[in-house]
Amino acid sequence: MNYAFIGLGNLGGHLAASLVNAGFGLSVHDRDTAQKDRLTALGATWADSAVEAVSGADAVITCLPSPAVSEAVLDDILPHLRKGADWIEMSTLGRPEILRLADRMQAAGMGVLECPVTGGVHLAAQGNITVLVGGGADLFARHRPAMAAMGDKIFHMGPLGSASLIKVITNMLAFIHLVADGEALMLAKRGGLDLKTAWQAIAASSGSSFVHETEGQLVLNGSYDVAFTMDLALKDLGFAMEFGREYGVPLDLAGMTNQTFVKGRAAYGGDAQSPQIVKLLEDALGTDLRAKGFPARLE
Repeated sequence: MNYAFIGLGNLGGHLAASLVNAGFGLSVHDRDTAQKDRLTALGATWADSAVEAVSGADAVITCLPSPAVSEAVLDDILPHLRKGADWIEMSTLGRPEILRLADRMQAAGMGVLECPVTGGVHLAAQGNITVLVGGGADLFARHRPAMAAMGDKIFHMGPLGSASLIKVITNMLAFIHLVADGEALMLAKRGGLDLKTAWQAIAASSGSSFVHETEGQLVLNGSYDVAFTMDLALKDLGFAMEFGREYGVPLDLAGMTNQTFVKGRAAYGGDAQSPQIVKLLEDALGTDLRAKGFPARLE
């Protein structure tokens, strides 16, 4: 099975590397050539365009920053994909977008899977990220070996559209937990507790979360560097609010978190790291949340 991989950013570069390391034939492309030397050294073939990347591929994987970019790439590559090839979308799209784009691909005789991932860039680098799959069972079985190369937990959620829903749910929870963790750490700091010990106590308690145990460390380091931006957080929170309206679910906490991230983007810019949302509270109170012994990046 020969794959093309388009979109080699913070996440995609690691996913592509996992495929090459597992022995898959892989042609890769991104407009940014930052990953070129690394991936070709591993054994991938660099393509100078998306069209060149998909030439002869059995399947194309895309991992891109927005629905608009995914659609633009499909516009380029669709006339050049071999008949019967598959499209595997690993970007986080809203359900209307994935269903609309899937209709185009299927009408042209292509198979489609949506496979967003969750867990963070550091787990993608380890090949241990969680893969959420939507699409037909036959396509899932066909490409499961590739998914197993990229992640260690794989969930087939159901038909197309189901993976986009659960991915948005997981991200919505992560952003809520991030804001809550900032408030908890600030309460500990202002109450005179040692922050390192407080972080450890929370991590060992019923109040812990994946976000506290990972991104909480980046807040305490002061780097905030999780390789995920305010703009991306607001994109995903926007998808969550759309699902809430569609299903009649009052997402009160998600709505408040969305407004907090709107303030964060206004204060620090859309390219600021998402954990920097905690800095809003630090700046408002003139109190930083620094503690020794925490990493600048997650390993």
